[in-house]
Amino acid sequence: MGRFAASESGSATTSFIKWFIKQYKIDMSEALHEDPEHFKTFNEFFTRELKEGLRPISETDLVLPVDGCVSQQGPMTAGRIIQAKGHDYSAFTLLGGDKNRAKPFANGHFSTIYLAPKDYHRIHMPMDATLREMVYVPGDLFSVNPLTAQNVPGLFARNERVAAIFDTEHGPMAMVLVGATIVASIETTWHGTVTPPCGQLDSWEYPADGDNAITFKKGDEMGRFKLGSTVVMLFGDEMLSHFEEGLETGTVTRLGQPMAHLNQ
Repeated sequence: MGRFAASESGSATTSFIKWFIKQYKIDMSEALHEDPEHFKTFNEFFTRELKEGLRPISETDLVLPVDGCVSQQGPMTAGRIIQAKGHDYSAFTLLGGDKNRAKPFANGHFSTIYLAPKDYHRIHMPMDATLREMVYVPGDLFSVNPLTAQNVPGLFARNERVAAIFDTEHGPMAMVLVGATIVASIETTWHGTVTPPCGQLDSWEYPADGDNAITFKKGDEMGRFKLGSTVVMLFGDEMLSHFEEGLETGTVTRLGQPMAHLNQ
């Protein structure tokens, strides 16, 4: 499926895109390019740009990084993250099994947002930040839809994933891009394609200052999924005051809308 998604297959690609739009009721009026024939590959269609100005970035401290639906969110205790009723997992495992990497998030907050096939699949920054480290963690490719999340223990810490660790003026932040069934690729804006071809645990460190520092403003694109999945965000101890009122499990999210408030 990944090979087909990346291939330029002419009318076959266009026919599949049209079927996909109809099957998942995708609103192409939001896309920068509305005509399915514009896209040479399914991946180009799936990671399509939105029209400029369609997702204004709120002035709230943190904004939602994706279009999707809140799976779970809330405070962490001793590094445990809620996956679904009766299931949790550890930040230690999620971030690749490094105690020092996980420790700053032990009693912070988390937010998990599921991206359905119909959603916009570029991931943006919830706040200003500087990239410190990226970690690739190999794993399974279970589906990550809500039903699977309720029934597969430790799902997000078992699937293949890419974790980006950032420094902010208010504390550390992690954005974990979780793979899923037939995800053809996970990319970041600074590295390009991370998976495939990675197949074993790997990490990259980045300078935090000087001309080579990789910095982002709130709302900047940081990555994308070629076929859909889930984003898990972790925020350092005492970093967040509270999530936006009304933002809870099952809430539909739109990039740029208010997400959370910082401790001042």
